[in-house]
Amino acid sequence: MKLVYSAAAAAIALPLGVTALQSCTKANAEDTEPRRYNIVYIMTDDHTAQMMSCYDSRYAHTPNLDRIAQDGVKFTNSFVANSLSGPSRACMITGKHSHKNGFTDNESGEPFDGSQPTFPKYLQEAGYETALFGKWHLISEPTGFDTWRVVPGQGDYYNPRFINQDGTESVEHGYLTNLITDMSLDWLENRKDKEKPFCLLIHHKAQHRNWMADTCNLSLYEDQSWPLPENFFDDYKDRPAAASAEMRIDDPHSMDIVYDLKMLTDTADTRLTPTYKSFVGRMDPEQRAKWDAFYNPIIEEYYNSDLKGEELAEWRFNRYIRDYLKTLKSLDDNVGRVLDYLKEHDLLDNTLVVYTSDQGFYMGEHGWFDKRFMYEESFHTPLIMHLPKGLDARGDIPQMVQNIDYAPTFLEIAGVEIPEDMQGESLLPLLRGENPKDWRDQLYYHYYEYPAEHAVKRHYGVRSDRYKLLHYYNDIDHWELYDLQEDPHEMNNLYGKPGMEKVTAEMRQRLKKAMEQYDDPIREKYPIE
Repeated sequence: MKLVYSAAAAAIALPLGVTALQSCTKANAEDTEPRRYNIVYIMTDDHTAQMMSCYDSRYAHTPNLDRIAQDGVKFTNSFVANSLSGPSRACMITGKHSHKNGFTDNESGEPFDGSQPTFPKYLQEAGYETALFGKWHLISEPTGFDTWRVVPGQGDYYNPRFINQDGTESVEHGYLTNLITDMSLDWLENRKDKEKPFCLLIHHKAQHRNWMADTCNLSLYEDQSWPLPENFFDDYKDRPAAASAEMRIDDPHSMDIVYDLKMLTDTADTRLTPTYKSFVGRMDPEQRAKWDAFYNPIIEEYYNSDLKGEELAEWRFNRYIRDYLKTLKSLDDNVGRVLDYLKEHDLLDNTLVVYTSDQGFYMGEHGWFDKRFMYEESFHTPLIMHLPKGLDARGDIPQMVQNIDYAPTFLEIAGVEIPEDMQGESLLPLLRGENPKDWRDQLYYHYYEYPAEHAVKRHYGVRSDRYKLLHYYNDIDHWELYDLQEDPHEMNNLYGKPGMEKVTAEMRQRLKKAMEQYDDPIREKYPIE
C-alpha cells in the first residue's frame, strides 16, 4: 500500500495551526489544514550517557546538550538493537531489527539495501524536504534525501573528504564537527522550498575513536584526573565471552599507545601507527604545529617516566578521558550553534529536536573502551528531545525505548501512516505526557560482528525492567543472567546458580517471545523450549 500524508492522523497528533516553518506562521485562522512539525535529528557516534552532564556529572559538562533536556525530555531507559555503528544506523532509519533490514555488521562488506523503505522516503512522499550531512557508514549511497553530503567510512577529523550528491569527492578544510554543522546550517538558511516542512539529519563522526580534538581545545582538562572505575580490574569470572574480548584500556594491543593515546615518536612501530600517521598527515602546517606543540612535551614525559602496573593503567585511562572530553567540547559547542539558529529564526516552537548516539560506550567500566556487548554501558544510549508546542511531556521518561522506535515516531509526528512491517513503536504518546499501560516491558538485542576487531562474541538477549538474559553462540555456547537491581554493573552471572531457576525460566520464555515477535531466524538454530 502506498503510504501518504494523512491529515486525519496529523490532526490527532498535533494541534491545529502548529506551523512547519517561520514562513507559515501567518496562516489565517480559517486555514484548517493541519501543519506538521519540522524534525532536526542529531546523532553522534559512540557518545555515551556517562559523558553527558544531564545524565551523569562525574566527567563531562555539556551545557548545550543539557539545554535540549531542560526544555524537553530525557529518556532514562533508552537502548539500541545492535550496538555497532552501521547496524545501529540501519535500525534507526528503517525502524527494524538488523535481521529485517539486512545490515547486521560492518565487516561483511555488504552494503545497506538503499532501495528498501526508510522514514526519510516516507517523509519525502508526504511533502517534507529532507537532508543528511555527515557520517552515513552504510557503504551504499544515501537514499530518501533531497540533499546530502557524507564522509566516506568513518571520516577524518581534520580536513576531511566528503562524498557529494553528484558523485564527486571533495576535501573541506577545517575540523569535521564544525564543517558538518556549517553544512547543516547553510542548508537550513538556503534550502529550496521554505514552504515545506523539513527533516534534517546531522550525523557527526564525534565521539568516535581516536578522539582527535580541535586544536583550540587541546589544552583543556589537563589539570584534571579521575579515579579508575570500581570494576576496572574486572576478572570476568563466569563470563568467558567478556574475558576473551580485546577492549581493555590497559592492553597495548587493544588501546594503541600511538593511534589512541597519541604518543608518536620517530621509532614508534605499533600495528596502528601507520593509520595514525595518515590522520595527522591530513593537517595543514598550522594545525600540525599546534598539535605537536601540545603533544610533544607529553610524549617526552611519558617515555621518560617508565610507568608500570596500576600507575600506567591510571595514566592511560586519564589520557583517554581527556581526549574524549576535548572532542566532546566541540560537539557540544556545535549543538549549541544549531539550537541558537533555530531560536533566532523562531523555529523552536515548531521543531522537534532529537539528540542521540548510535550506541553507548565504555569509559573504563570492566576495564574497557568501545561497545558491542549487551551490557548496560553500550546497550544503553542517550536520548533527549526538545519538544515543540503541543507536545507537553517534560522531564524524565522512564519507559523502555529503542532506536527502532525513532522511525515510527517521526512518521506519526508527520501524519504519515506507520507501515505494519516497522518493528518499533511510536514514542508520540510518551511525548504527549501519557503513560500507556500497554507499553513494552522488555527489549530484544542481537549482535553479529564476530570474528572481527575487539573479538566480541556473537550474542542475543532480552532485557526486562529488572533482569537480563544473554546467549553467546557461534563458536561458544554460553548463557548469562543478571539482576540489574542488585547488580547494576553486571559482575555476577546468575545463570545456573541455585535459587535462580524460576527467574531463569521466566527470562527464557521472554527471550522466546521476543525472538518470535521480531521474527529472528536465529530461533530456528537455537530453539528455546
